[in-house]
Amino acid sequence: MPVSLESINKLHPGVRALIALIPFFIIALVFYVAFYNPKSTQIKKLKTEIKKLDGDINDAQEKVARLPMLREQLARAEKEYEQIKRQLPEESEISTLLKMVSDQGRYSGLKINLWEPKPKSNHPSNIVYTIPVNVSMNGSYHELGNFLSRLTALDRIVNISQITLSSPVFGTEDVSLTIQLVANTFSAIAAANATNPQGAAK
Repeated sequence: MPVSLESINKLHPGVRALIALIPFFIIALVFYVAFYNPKSTQIKKLKTEIKKLDGDINDAQEKVARLPMLREQLARAEKEYEQIKRQLPEESEISTLLKMVSDQGRYSGLKINLWEPKPKSNHPSNIVYTIPVNVSMNGSYHELGNFLSRLTALDRIVNISQITLSSPVFGTEDVSLTIQLVANTFSAIAAANATNPQGAAK
């Protein structure tokens, strides 16, 4: 049935007002669906990304601020590592180190009766080999103290353990003792062997 202007004029004023607003509702709906809603979603997404980037930038700025301190720590750790490496001879240098330890005993006035290197074993750290040497010497307290002092001056790590003093012989000026001890030397484990401790031990 065709709608005429006369028939519309006969409608209630409220109905005529609603009919007049229908085009505006349609335009508003099209605007919301076609423009506003997609843009609103895009804006929310961009805000989320910006917030994430702000967080990343803050994290990066904190890391940059810590960089000088981390570099200093790295340099200090590398220096300490190099010092430790110098104190741990290569395995091929062990015989030279053992001779140095023996020489220190003689220089201190001790008489070496037994110098018996034992097989090497893995240290619990799995970083170094422990190479023990059973030592028996004769000498005085003073000579033993001099010997131990000389060992601490070496640029290699030598650990003295299991010291026993026996059979004192009293002289006119000093007491001579039989001194037994274990001198432990160390050498670095090669990286390939450090991953296989059972295969490294000999």
